[in-house]
Amino acid sequence: MFVYIVRRMIAAVALLLVVSAITFAIFFLLPRLAGGTVDSLATQYIGKNPSPESIAAVKQNLGLDQPLHHQFWEFLKGIFVGREFNFGPQPSQCHAPCLGYSFKDHVEVWPQMLERLPVTASLAFGAAFVWLVTGVTTGVVSALRPGSLFDRVAMGVALAGVSLPMFFTGVLSLALFVFNWPIFTNVYVDFSDDPAGWFQALVLPWCTLAFLYSALYARLTRAGMLETMSEDYIRTARAKGLRERVVVTRHGLRSALTPIITIFGMDFGLLLGGAIVTETVFSYHGVGEYAYQAIAVNDLPKILGVTLFAAFFIVLCNLLVDLVYAIIDPRVRLS
Repeated sequence: MFVYIVRRMIAAVALLLVVSAITFAIFFLLPRLAGGTVDSLATQYIGKNPSPESIAAVKQNLGLDQPLHHQFWEFLKGIFVGREFNFGPQPSQCHAPCLGYSFKDHVEVWPQMLERLPVTASLAFGAAFVWLVTGVTTGVVSALRPGSLFDRVAMGVALAGVSLPMFFTGVLSLALFVFNWPIFTNVYVDFSDDPAGWFQALVLPWCTLAFLYSALYARLTRAGMLETMSEDYIRTARAKGLRERVVVTRHGLRSALTPIITIFGMDFGLLLGGAIVTETVFSYHGVGEYAYQAIAVNDLPKILGVTLFAAFFIVLCNLLVDLVYAIIDPRVRLS
């Protein structure tokens, strides 16, 4: 088990390094391959009608005139020890972990994302709990009663949940339960300030976000359970006289959870990296809204920082999924 964990952790670190290199290449190499120049990148930090002298100064101060491998090394080094940018009369310090420095707002990217992380984490953890409970439970009951009225209705609702986009269900829920019938509120408050207000403000986005994911999880669970419950070892367990609850939970559901755990690691990691549509619809100031604002104004350091931030959570969640695999199925440790 220890060797398995060490291998997976080494693979996760290597994957983070590869993702960082690919992300850096997307932002700084692909524009050059598409015909962009370093001068065009430098003008983003100056304004309209820049002089050649100011463009040259920006390229030198920000290191844009250096080779790409040198820029990437400076970026990686800044994550661990910080960086100093000579942009303006006084040097700008970007403390570790330095995921970028916005030269439009003259602020560090990491503290701003860290300030918004509680909002995104509240959305992600609450919605994940709701869609796991509702999705898996609905899928199991539908698989145990295939063709029943509950199965047909549940799968019909699941199909609607998968088909309807988040911006439609989010706006519709706001119109119904906030403006027409003021049952909930969409004004986020910190948990430490008002736990009841925090919960009331998040119930609607939790349910709206979970409606999309629980529909997919219900269909996956149903398909996995239908396949698993027809296996020979399930019939053997029943022939031994085991109770149906034990057969379903310990033998059937445990095997059907493998694809659920896989997709959950991806979905939850993506949400922690920023639920852009949900936070934008409900006007919550999380990491997703931060990314949306950065894209709108073409603030490259912010976009790069959020991308790496999301990649970190996706890799971390997949590492945890691998560890859970080893607990559920001991055969995975030998792979």
